[in-house]
Amino acid sequence: ADVAYLRSVLPSSTDEAFFEFLATLDASEVTITAAPEGSVVFARVPFLQVKGPLLVVQLLETTLLCLVNYASLVATNAARFRLLAGPDVKLMEMGLRRAQGPDGALSASKYSYIGGFDCTSNILAGKLYGIPVRGTIAHSFIMSFSSMEEVQPRELPPRAGGDPVDLPGLAVSWLERVCDLLQIPAGKTNQGELAAFVSYAITFPCDFQGLLDTYCVRRSGLPNFCAVALALHQLGYRAIGVRLDSGNLAQQAKEIRGALRACGARFQVPWFGTIPIAVSNDISERSLEELSHEGSDIDMIGVGTHLVTCPLQPSLGCVYKLVEVNGSPCLKLTEDEEKMTIPGVKTIYRLYDAAGHPFMDLMALEEEPSPSAGQEVAIRVLGRLGEATTVVPAVVEPLHRLYFRDGQVCEPLPSLAEVRTHAQVSLKLLSPAHRRLHEPQSYPVAVTERLHRLFLELRQAGQ
Repeated sequence: ADVAYLRSVLPSSTDEAFFEFLATLDASEVTITAAPEGSVVFARVPFLQVKGPLLVVQLLETTLLCLVNYASLVATNAARFRLLAGPDVKLMEMGLRRAQGPDGALSASKYSYIGGFDCTSNILAGKLYGIPVRGTIAHSFIMSFSSMEEVQPRELPPRAGGDPVDLPGLAVSWLERVCDLLQIPAGKTNQGELAAFVSYAITFPCDFQGLLDTYCVRRSGLPNFCAVALALHQLGYRAIGVRLDSGNLAQQAKEIRGALRACGARFQVPWFGTIPIAVSNDISERSLEELSHEGSDIDMIGVGTHLVTCPLQPSLGCVYKLVEVNGSPCLKLTEDEEKMTIPGVKTIYRLYDAAGHPFMDLMALEEEPSPSAGQEVAIRVLGRLGEATTVVPAVVEPLHRLYFRDGQVCEPLPSLAEVRTHAQVSLKLLSPAHRRLHEPQSYPVAVTERLHRLFLELRQAGQ
């Protein structure tokens, strides 16, 4: 069917033998080596190499680039958010409504998890990939209630067993005590919001959480939540969190934490002051950095638009280049050295210093002997090819593994959780100077002297 479609759209003068040839294509002669999934790979370093018949590997170009570009882009973007947030704050991906279509949204959930996010609001991603799923009560749910009379059912049995209790009545009695403690005028909280909280708590007594900013956080959302959470506590249940979605998130989080601690102290509920606080609201790298600087009252951050659409860099720019044909190395010549290809089939090595940090990636021709730990290596750093220098690595790691040969996957493919772990370990191994997001130290990529000579020979021959 594919060949028939191509026959219908290609020029009528196309040789029929071409279509017959296409029908015989398979991948049995293709070999693919690549850096393991989740590896940190730097600019100019090949992270995937394909060998095989020219036509086949040319047909693979667009597919492979489509598969790796967006995946690497989102995973990298997520890793940047994780570095800014630090290791202790939970990060939730919640970009489903803003992503470029359902496929983009599903991919973003998967690759942001690899990059370091803890969970997703995308239930389908949880089902397909096993990513932990999280979510909170919605503004629209809260706004759909107007009074306590709308709460049905109304009773909730204690967690330890016993006769069901009228939860709306219990929550109202607690609200009076909470308002007195927080010095909020009695009767001024929104009754529809309280009804929504109570209804949600009856349905999910072990997973109750509140969205506090549908009306007014301090005068309504916060006291209503505390009242319902304390009523649940009286029945043996424990609220799991609150969320803010507008306003000055850091300042409001401090105020909420203070109120939760005050309630815990006054009503002798020690865990109340540690109820997790989650925030969202168009979180960007800049706003996340500000939140991180302003305090530690926030336990979870939900990121959507700025994660899945990658506005700081909408595309990765990964390219696919021909470097050898029929055993002869080839070179794309350009006046811009940054855009010149590195010729020949190569082996990539990552060099580590004595502290265990990678300090350079080295490209060598495939037939060259591997550099050895503790031995001096002559190299040329890209961007400074005119300067010969030497380095002595403490550890030498081949970056690529053989994944596909003779039409079969020949390396066990890791689970998503294993890819995520590898990504986080790879990032932690980077030195702080290379890992920082503001003015990082440039990570050097180099070639061996032999590869450099080949480069010069091909460049000279092409001029």
